[in-house]
Amino acid sequence: MSAARRLVRVASLAAALGLWQLLTSWDVELWLRFGQFPTVGEVASAFGDRLGTAPYWQDLAHSLRRIVIGFLLAAVIGVAAGTAVARSRWAADLLGPLVEVARPVPAIALVPVAILLLPTNEQGIVFITFTAAFFPVLVSTRHAVRAVAPVWEEAVLTMGGGRLRVLFSVVLPGALPGIFGGLSVGIGVGWICVISAEMISGEYGVGYRTWQDYTVVDYPGVFVGMATIGALGWLTSTAVEFLGRRATAWLPRPPERAPSRAARRAARTARPAAVSPAPAATPAPAPDKEPVP
Repeated sequence: MSAARRLVRVASLAAALGLWQLLTSWDVELWLRFGQFPTVGEVASAFGDRLGTAPYWQDLAHSLRRIVIGFLLAAVIGVAAGTAVARSRWAADLLGPLVEVARPVPAIALVPVAILLLPTNEQGIVFITFTAAFFPVLVSTRHAVRAVAPVWEEAVLTMGGGRLRVLFSVVLPGALPGIFGGLSVGIGVGWICVISAEMISGEYGVGYRTWQDYTVVDYPGVFVGMATIGALGWLTSTAVEFLGRRATAWLPRPPERAPSRAARRAARTARPAAVSPAPAATPAPAPDKEPVP
């Protein structure tokens, strides 16, 4: 990413924070009411105070553990189930109806089911997180596997490869971009549901602490929780996208609009090609002179 693009991104965030500070410090009361909102300075002060306390990091660790366990389970099971549904008619007939019936149900609506089904709240929150991330991964994997060109499979079969060789050498590598697209969506949905589950039935976690701050009317603390959730979601989504780029580095990339730094450096260090001398021009024959009378 170029320095200009980084500057634009930082400037957009700074402009949003500046607008927030102006609206809250001036107590703007138009249609939206900013009079009771904490200012950026108050939130920053509360955030600095929280960083020095053990409960903040304890809540952070609890939320990260829940999202990691739930997301990893969803990634493994979702990719396996999506591949099976796309490649096997039996799997499509057995799992397809169940998936289509259960997929529209919001994961947060399963809180009563998790409380009745699982012995601890911790397991219930992980279950809800898993359910939230599972369906985006499964659906994206199913579509990505079905979109793989059949000619690739035929080429491997012609060369004597079996079904497992086709699956691991052609199908899954060809479907990786779509699979990582589903993983990126799944990690975001997983964060939404893990925070909601912590607010409803959790004992620790960023969502639990944010709800507790709201109940005691600590609005700067609420915004500290929101900022923490946003930062955690951004970091985990960036990590998934980075792994996706590394895993699909062998795929052709679209041409860049501007030459990269490496390309410009190579162009500067490359030697100019030798220019062959132009052939000498052949003099044109002199025109015949007319005889002088």
